[in-house]
Amino acid sequence: MKRIFLVIVCLLMILPAFAQWQRRPLTPGDTLKSVVTHPDGSVTFSIYAPEAHSVALGSDLAGKGTFTKDEQGVWSATIPDLQAIAYRYHFVVDGVQVYDPRSARINDRRPVLQLTKGEDLFWAHKAVPHGAVATVRYPSSTTGQERQLHVWTPAGYAASGKALPVLYLVHGAGDSDADWTQIGCAGDILDNLLADGKIVPMIVVMPDGAMRVDQFPDELTNDIRPFIEKNYLIKKGPANTALAGLSMGGMETKATITAHPTDYCYVGIFSGGTVSVEESKAMKGFREANKLIFINYGSKEVENLREGRPDPAKLTRELKESGLNAHYLVTPDSAHEWKTWRLALYEFSQLLFK
Repeated sequence: MKRIFLVIVCLLMILPAFAQWQRRPLTPGDTLKSVVTHPDGSVTFSIYAPEAHSVALGSDLAGKGTFTKDEQGVWSATIPDLQAIAYRYHFVVDGVQVYDPRSARINDRRPVLQLTKGEDLFWAHKAVPHGAVATVRYPSSTTGQERQLHVWTPAGYAASGKALPVLYLVHGAGDSDADWTQIGCAGDILDNLLADGKIVPMIVVMPDGAMRVDQFPDELTNDIRPFIEKNYLIKKGPANTALAGLSMGGMETKATITAHPTDYCYVGIFSGGTVSVEESKAMKGFREANKLIFINYGSKEVENLREGRPDPAKLTRELKESGLNAHYLVTPDSAHEWKTWRLALYEFSQLLFK
């Protein structure tokens, strides 16, 4: 009886509040389209902030556009001729970082604008069969914690009952396991390639590489790979296993193949160093096992190599001349950024497991 009385009291307290919420008048923010792309290639960003004194953009679009407020309290800025790539962004309202509440695309916590300008771009979301991207938790004996990774499986994988090869794909410093599929557009890139018959069906595992570089090989070898092999239908063995990473993830890739030189027949290092002929010979069994070593940099990265830093083009050429299947890709008009690494994944994935 006492419990029923408490429930009735709670309902009497909640219902007026609910009714008040229901009666809240609509504001321009309720129907606002926060990002509008125009035929001339410009993009307008808007946010409803009637009491604000200043609004700007942050993250990848920091410093772009000048916001003005209309009589309804909507701040807007139009940026002309944005390049057709995916952008992370947020609003800065009176100096406070505000994530776009109207965005349909969220990168972890940061909204993502995927701007194609109507072009048929390799990384764009298209009307093709789509694979599944899962967020997975697993126990890590290396760190003593539960950790997270993302897994892309191709369209039809669950129903096929077929074992597939695996690519382990690592992000860079400052990002997370969510970034390859969000700002990196990995799911769309792989979906499009598979629909065009350009890649072998595979599983792509995107670990959280936020740890010391020298710790990552143990995490991948002792925790991530056993978990994937237990929970997914995969083809095992080095010939069915690839490893690649960007920037810090590229360094983690190199650290892993140094510690386990025969475990990955396909290796990709994107803006994260390279491998010399001497290093390849020092890794016992690496040269015999390796089927592909793929090095990628943005054009602006190689144009501005720090003094004393090895030339990746020269080292890759020497690897090839020494008998390894070495590929070198320079992303045009690109620096240490996702534009570089999206193209790297596009090209690298087409060379795997063939």
